[in-house]
Amino acid sequence: MKKFWKIGLSAFLAVGLLAACNTKEATNDKPSSAEQQETSKVDQATFPMTITDAVGKDITLEAPPEKIVSLIPSNTEILFGLGLNDEIVGVTDNDDYPAEATKKDKVGGVDYNIEQIIALTPDIVFAHASGMSYSKGAIEQLEAAGVKVFVVADAKNFNETYTTIEQLGRATGKLEEAKKIVANMKDKIEEVETKLKGVEPKKVFLESSDEPQIYTAGKGTFMNEMLEMIHAENVAADVNDWYPIEAEQIIAKNPDVIVVAYNYVPNILTKIPQRPGFETVTAVKNKAIVQVDESMTSRQGPRLADGFEELAKAVYPEAFK
Repeated sequence: MKKFWKIGLSAFLAVGLLAACNTKEATNDKPSSAEQQETSKVDQATFPMTITDAVGKDITLEAPPEKIVSLIPSNTEILFGLGLNDEIVGVTDNDDYPAEATKKDKVGGVDYNIEQIIALTPDIVFAHASGMSYSKGAIEQLEAAGVKVFVVADAKNFNETYTTIEQLGRATGKLEEAKKIVANMKDKIEEVETKLKGVEPKKVFLESSDEPQIYTAGKGTFMNEMLEMIHAENVAADVNDWYPIEAEQIIAKNPDVIVVAYNYVPNILTKIPQRPGFETVTAVKNKAIVQVDESMTSRQGPRLADGFEELAKAVYPEAFK
């Protein structure tokens, strides 16, 4: 599970989508044959239906589920966005948005309470591909008990996030609501891109955990895609995926902006400039160290477009005056 996504789950976990050259490419590319096939499946919103999850498992639903358990915050945000407050009966310990999610029965964090999930008698459980390294055993136990578990794909870009939202909308009988969410997200992306036309590209370093092990987003991450979409140069894109980086390497890369994508360290914006050698970094000299909401910029759900806007404002505040 990637460092970027893990920090979205909780601050105590180890910190952890495909790069596009611009927003138009990231959101309006002509879909591949596989994507076209998935879209055609999404458009078939009638019950009974058979849906195929991220691990290739077919699940048949006779009717829209009346009781749902979500095993990751991104799924929870999508389900609430679809208007399924009454249907959601269980979420994880890490679910903190929307506020209604905090009032639902908790089924564990990384270690799920299998007995409790079964006792909730869900019609379907929505798991996530990013957590398969630790949830595979739990999923097998649930399925052995007759519980239907749908593993949601780990979206790597906005197009895949849109597909996920529509897929969950279809599986829950809320396809029209899902399409509205996607349309609103696309409108927000376009609005931000318009404001960024003509900006002078900046060199950006993003960190997702504090010392002693600083992690950053490399090539092939959703964060790298978003940085490219706002015409920023990700100084850490010379390495794939999320990876640990030494302070000396950050200093050598000399970013114009440092983006902090976590909130578990108090006063982190004042701590970073105090790191040895950082007084020479342009971002420190210009006081261009900014913090973004870690969940809004990482969870593959409806708020991701707002997170994209927050990132753009953090890097190019002058474009939003």
